[in-house]
Amino acid sequence: MYQEIIEGKKAIALIGLGYVGLPIALAFAKKVKVIGFDINAAKIELLKQHIDPSGEVETHEFENCNILFTHQLEDLRQANFFIVAVPTPIDSSTFPDLKPLLSASRTVGKVLKKGDYVVFESTVYPGCTEEDCIPILEQESGLKFHRDFKVGYSPERINPGDKQHTLAKITKVVSGCCAESLENIAKVYELVVEAGVYRASSIKVAEAAKVIENTQRDLNIALMNELSLIFNKLNINTFEVLEAAGTKWNFLKFTPGLVGGHCIGVDPYYLTYKAKQVGHNPQVILSGRNINDNMGKYVAQETIKKILSSGITTSHIRILLMGITFKENVKDIRNSRVVDIYHELRAYNAQVDVVDAYADSHELMHEYGFSLTKQVGKGYHAVIVAVPHKPYLDLTEEYFQDICIPNGVLIDVKGIYRNKIHSLKYWSL
Repeated sequence: MYQEIIEGKKAIALIGLGYVGLPIALAFAKKVKVIGFDINAAKIELLKQHIDPSGEVETHEFENCNILFTHQLEDLRQANFFIVAVPTPIDSSTFPDLKPLLSASRTVGKVLKKGDYVVFESTVYPGCTEEDCIPILEQESGLKFHRDFKVGYSPERINPGDKQHTLAKITKVVSGCCAESLENIAKVYELVVEAGVYRASSIKVAEAAKVIENTQRDLNIALMNELSLIFNKLNINTFEVLEAAGTKWNFLKFTPGLVGGHCIGVDPYYLTYKAKQVGHNPQVILSGRNINDNMGKYVAQETIKKILSSGITTSHIRILLMGITFKENVKDIRNSRVVDIYHELRAYNAQVDVVDAYADSHELMHEYGFSLTKQVGKGYHAVIVAVPHKPYLDLTEEYFQDICIPNGVLIDVKGIYRNKIHSLKYWSL
């Protein structure tokens, strides 16, 4: 398979052209023939114009790429090596929502041929590829796994907004259903991953490795958040404590904050779901999830307390919420925990103006039912800087004083203005 791909006799197809799939597709397209497939026809039209709707890939990165962007199933028949990179979210009950993944498996199954390869990159629980996806590939294609086609798993490690840890510079974990498939898949990825690949012993091992990467981060941040809850009651600044503790050589550098996005706030639920299926109650992981999922509500409640403790008696509280995306310097609002702050403040009947340096107001309205404020006003009782976007880093106390009432409150979730605020009432996690 590898040899035929580099000779141009076979093509690679990327299924799903979001923040994971598109960079992979373009990286391969600079080396070999690629078909970029997405069910969103409007997105495909933008990609043909070298425009990434997510804002992650710049126009010049589309140059010198041998790629066909399409939403037509028939175009996929030209491919022989399929990489599936679709979202794997959770539903309202925090159960894995496999609908996009299973739909993508059906799509690939419809065009699968003898000798083809399918590699899944979507984050799943251990066993999902073999137990959920492969049966669909067999059913749709009429082919037999192992005998007629090969399957592998290579977890994505794309970090939105991160221009340093890119696809080429991060070691890629790969796995295959047999020794031959593992070697072919590894060689294909070595075409674009300069940092090299790690050959996992099995598909399940690769799946598990991915899901614990973010579970580990989730638990470490949960610890920091719980420390923040404790230190707030002790009137100690959490960031000052962490700075002091960080002078020890083996102290891990994590900080408190809102845990949203598609990975850290989602992946642990895939592991806990599977753990319960096999009869284990994952207490530590779920405890950490509970803490992190409630931090937005906590920030909102502390904001109201600080406003009331400033002697403000009006029933008409005005608050400016700065930053609504799930992390800094990206436009993606999906799975943003800042939204929890907004809804909790609205439950207190506060008027909340929302601004963001990157988010799209129409997308915000579609996703959450409220939009961005066109212009920052005056006379706010509190300002919450929830996401440390780059344009916010250099804002001065004078700026906040100008838009707040005289005894206003600055809520600095990530502590970016620590030791810079002297007149306003200040609070951070």
